Amino acid sequence: MVKMKLTVKVCPRSSREEFIEKDGLIKVYVKAAPTDGKANKAALGVIAKKFKVAKKDVRIVTGKSGRNKIVEVIDL
Repeated sequence: MVKMKLTVKVCPRSSREEFIEKDGLIKVYVKAAPTDGKANKAALGVIAKKFKVAKKDVRIVTGKSGRNKIVEVIDL
């Protein structure tokens, strides 16, 4: 089992859903609003799609209530 941790900035209420890596920074744009964990769930889906893993293999380690998060991807 391979694990990878990423530092991610989530940008909710965006007009697109996209994973962008630029200059060593990772931004995940999601359409969902940051209420009731909807933006977190959408961000995990975008990250899972990027790394071609199941959504259950991506989890938030820290930062559930902020924009900056540490996310763990399992089974790469």
